[in-house]
Amino acid sequence: MNPYQIIKSRRVTEKSRVLENLQHATSNPSVSRCKSPKAVFDVHPDANKTQIKMAVEQIYAGKKVKVVSVNTVTVGSKKRRVRGFQGTTSAYKKAVVTFRPGDAIDESV
Repeated sequence: MNPYQIIKSRRVTEKSRVLENLQHATSNPSVSRCKSPKAVFDVHPDANKTQIKMAVEQIYAGKKVKVVSVNTVTVGSKKRRVRGFQGTTSAYKKAVVTFRPGDAIDESV
């Protein structure tokens, strides 16, 4: 599979921004121990952690980043009602990728 088919896009939410900024936080001792930068991506539902790791390293090869770990979450669909009609939102899979301390992809999101 092409790395751009595995990694669909960067997920930008409040929670993902908190994870990305943990490396700069010094509010308390437990938070200040988080020296590894993290990034959150939307990924293909059939991709496994090894494929995600290789795809991220290939996409950001110019920045010479090394992936330490990948955690994945499959988020199921939810029921929604719009103008009286019931439907569902799309299910998706996201991956939290942890890099080596000092590595960063530094994209303005």
